[in-house]
Amino acid sequence: MAKIRRNDKREMPALNTSSLPDIIFMLLFFFMSVTSMKEVTYKVQIQNPQATELTKMEKKSLVRYIYVGTPRPEFRKDFGSETRIQLDDAFADTKEIGEYIINERSAMKEQEQGLMTVSIKADKETRMGVIADIKQELRRAYALKINYAATQRTNY
Repeated sequence: MAKIRRNDKREMPALNTSSLPDIIFMLLFFFMSVTSMKEVTYKVQIQNPQATELTKMEKKSLVRYIYVGTPRPEFRKDFGSETRIQLDDAFADTKEIGEYIINERSAMKEQEQGLMTVSIKADKETRMGVIADIKQELRRAYALKINYAATQRTNY
């Protein structure tokens, strides 16, 4: 039996790259949906107190945070080592809390303004007098839903 050979050399077909943009966009959308952005740069040190009875916040878009603690080491030169209040990314005084709450509430949708909750993330060494001053300012701004951030106590 005779073998038939072709003398012309065959070239490898080119790689089909038509689906490559689809794959790239699919990966891009995946990482965009999975990744979460850091909202605030902490300028105060916060070690949350421990608690036994905790509830999880349902709608975090309705929560505004007030951070209370001693300034981080890189900010102590300018702001000292006393307990400070942080609103968003800036240090603030207790008198500025009312204006902050009013601005945050006005930025929300009208039907969600009454559902706004203020969460106080305070260091466990913070004196109660500072917390009481913050609560007084929140009352003046009619922010009556207050939440205290804590971590779950593991040993009872």
